[in-house]
Amino acid sequence: GPAKGKYKVYIIDEVHMLTQEAFNALLKTLEEPPEFVKFIFATTAPHKVLPTILSRCQRFDFRRIPALEIAEQLKRIAASEKAAVDKEVLFAIAKASDGALRDAESVLDQLISFSKGRVSLKDVVSLLGIVDQDTLFEITDKIIQKDAAAALRVLNAVVDNGKDIQVFLSSLIEHFRNLMVAKVSRGDAKL
Repeated sequence: GPAKGKYKVYIIDEVHMLTQEAFNALLKTLEEPPEFVKFIFATTAPHKVLPTILSRCQRFDFRRIPALEIAEQLKRIAASEKAAVDKEVLFAIAKASDGALRDAESVLDQLISFSKGRVSLKDVVSLLGIVDQDTLFEITDKIIQKDAAAALRVLNAVVDNGKDIQVFLSSLIEHFRNLMVAKVSRGDAKL
């Protein structure tokens, strides 16, 4: 039985990684669990969990938190910490956290503790290894102008500054997507 409290809770993270044999062993316990036992299965791939397991579970789907909501929460935290943080800094952190509030809060915490006074966008770019917007706009302009040599110079500067080329390419694809959405949506911030 539980040492303290009413239940003994077992959390199995990334449950889809269990082998067939492990699932089968678990199934026996799930069919008739002791009253005081609660299982929590977490997974990023629910389609890989056996239907026999899924049928015995209550399912809760968690969504990623939109960047605007994360930025708002970060703004509240910065205000409570009396830290000077620009709006674009909050949004850059929120975007980089990819919907995970805990990650965003952790980054903000690091930036506040490392920076003396004001947290700048340069600090975020440096800490997260992300590519700044100016560089993305610069290479986009060169591509629009069909100036391959200049685009390659921008790319070379990115690599020389120690940025991961995969991160840069992902950022550039997202930048193109954002430009396309901005053009189509005519300024709807939710999109």
